[in-house]
Amino acid sequence: MAVPRKKMSKSRIGMRRSGHQLATVTWVEDKKTGEIHRPHHIDLKTGMYKGRQVLTPKADA
Repeated sequence: MAVPRKKMSKSRIGMRRSGHQLATVTWVEDKKTGEIHRPHHIDLKTGMYKGRQVLTPKADA
């Protein structure tokens, strides 16, 4: 069974885990309606994607 030769310090462990942080989520504003949505995703309020109607818009409750 493999056994590490030396103990890893807290600093070294932190350096290894430095890439594990969560990335910030990108949002874009729709040019026509001004609604905010994720890029390359359907705008659920209008049902539009790439300038064409994909879904029927949600009715306001």
